[in-house]
Amino acid sequence: MFYVQRNAQGQLMRVEAEAYADSTETLPADHPDVRDWFASEKLATNLKLLKQSDPEMIRVLDDLIQVLIDKGVIRVTDLPAPAQAKLMDRTQAREALGGLSHLVDEDEDRLI
Repeated sequence: MFYVQRNAQGQLMRVEAEAYADSTETLPADHPDVRDWFASEKLATNLKLLKQSDPEMIRVLDDLIQVLIDKGVIRVTDLPAPAQAKLMDRTQAREALGGLSHLVDEDEDRLI
């Protein structure tokens, strides 16, 4: 059984396993509104995790592309012009920071 609060349009605003002062009704765990609530919460959590990992994945892809280029598997010119420009900008930025590499912990991406 879940304690829920609905807005004026009847949409769930809060769902809790324990009673709380603003709850307006109780619903069984298998109620469609409760199932939809938890499905949307899980979706939001997963989207948040993906967004948080995006910068790390960008670095992984950047490194992967560089390895493929270094091994001759692909050439920069195999990529579309906008991708080439972005890679060149990132390469130049990383090279500019090369003199500061002793300040950056590669595993943590933060100053030490």
